[in-house]
Amino acid sequence: MIFGGYFDLDSKSKELSNLEKQLSDLYDSGKWDSNENIIITKKIGTIKKQIDEVKNLKELVESYIDIVELDDNDMINEISNSINELKEKIDKLEIETKLSNPNDKKDAILEIHSGAGGTESCDWAEMLFRMYTRWCDKRGFTYEILDILYGEEAGIKSVVMIIKGINAYGYLKCERGVHRLIRLSPFDTANRRHTSFAAVEVLPKVNDSINIEIKESDLRIDVYRSSGAGGQGVNTTDSAVRITHIPTNIVVTCQNERSQLKNKETAMDVLKSKLYQIEEEKRKQELQENKKSQSDINFGSQIRSYVMHPYSMVKDHRTNYETSNVNKVLDGELDELMEAYLKL
Repeated sequence: MIFGGYFDLDSKSKELSNLEKQLSDLYDSGKWDSNENIIITKKIGTIKKQIDEVKNLKELVESYIDIVELDDNDMINEISNSINELKEKIDKLEIETKLSNPNDKKDAILEIHSGAGGTESCDWAEMLFRMYTRWCDKRGFTYEILDILYGEEAGIKSVVMIIKGINAYGYLKCERGVHRLIRLSPFDTANRRHTSFAAVEVLPKVNDSINIEIKESDLRIDVYRSSGAGGQGVNTTDSAVRITHIPTNIVVTCQNERSQLKNKETAMDVLKSKLYQIEEEKRKQELQENKKSQSDINFGSQIRSYVMHPYSMVKDHRTNYETSNVNKVLDGELDELMEAYLKL
């Protein structure tokens, strides 16, 4: 039995051999400690894992076929549950192997911005923030908060974070867009129904092997004192950094470190990722489409709705996937929503 298509072991083995040769060449040229070495090593680990998974699944499928050919009903009944589990594993592997874009394997920069609606939207932005951190915990991903701006009464106005893990960007790119919440407001004394919006932006975190030229003359760098919720001082020095890229008017802030130098380095990494994304979109002639889809954080532009009243439902408007278990989704169970989008 031969697995083809997404499970083509021959092409995966050739790719692995090429990467191992590249790694050997780096070692011979004395560049073993380079960033390129880290990138190639990660790719090798990912492909080896995929090859092992495909081989294991192939052996299981062949053993089940042998049992079916024996026409032994008792044995077939015994393996029926295992066959269902096998199908789920094959589906999961198919999704992971479809993440073939070079950016898919990278870490992700995720931003959440509250939309129109004041405190309601700030609270909704914080709920999304919790949802994504719970999703990270379930997948074994790590995350680092670069900048967070709290709401005046509750919730957050915005947050920027880096999420690290294999295929982090590949999965999280499914979340880019406007998210809408409909619920009975906990901030309304009349307990009326409210609609809130928040926007999610996701970028691949670029590495040092990608050359993005940023002129010092194009930057305005401001430093200020880091602060927490309610204006509480986190640092007594001006360690927070705000970088404005004048030609594009992109603003990036970072205040998670006590060192101004480290915050500046991290902010520059985020800026580099944003500029790289713009160049990628230009090359694919999708920049105008992306801007249009993300231009308004309000009604009619949402990619997904989360309804908590008068009924319970989460619906993705791109795939028409829906589930009635809103709490489960808000607790980080996002894989099925993401997979439905990746299968488009």
